[in-house]
Amino acid sequence: MNIPNKLTIARMLITPVFLAVILMDFPHKFIVSAVVFVIASLTDFMDGRLARKNNEITVFGKLLDPVADKMLTTAAMLAFMKMGLCNIWVVMIVLTREFVITSVRLVASAQGVVIPANMWGKVKTACQMTFTILILVLGELQETFNIFRFIKFIGFEEFSGILLWITAVLTVISGLTYLAESRKTIDFSS
Repeated sequence: MNIPNKLTIARMLITPVFLAVILMDFPHKFIVSAVVFVIASLTDFMDGRLARKNNEITVFGKLLDPVADKMLTTAAMLAFMKMGLCNIWVVMIVLTREFVITSVRLVASAQGVVIPANMWGKVKTACQMTFTILILVLGELQETFNIFRFIKFIGFEEFSGILLWITAVLTVISGLTYLAESRKTIDFSS
């Protein structure tokens, strides 16, 4: 197994650690969670970069890398939903898109076709990861310094919700784009 694929598997293993940490109740859990999430996110950046640089792109990586990303970003959204920072409809939209795209990938795979993530999918994932880190850092600042008391028009929960709704919109766009592209390469009639 090459290093990019090991990094993908590492991201999958780090995800439950992140979820456990963010759901625990201890001082500075937001910043500790942010560090764990950043480490996991860096494996996403590094695995793709190394695979392209060293010409180690594999079918395993093309299929499992997006799954690892979804595990990580979904874990964050579920934790945020439990903490009142994410609307259940955002989670429903994102998970529905992920199930649909995974199903299309399975159909493609059965036909011997591998459809990698498109540019919109990468933008969606990058935004999800960036916004998650931002929410975690703001959560630490809110918990430690109550920074949102200075902002009269929006609270921490509402600001987090807006960021996560943006990711839901990007999720829909990336999903529709992926479906349009997949129609060109796989046979949906069989």
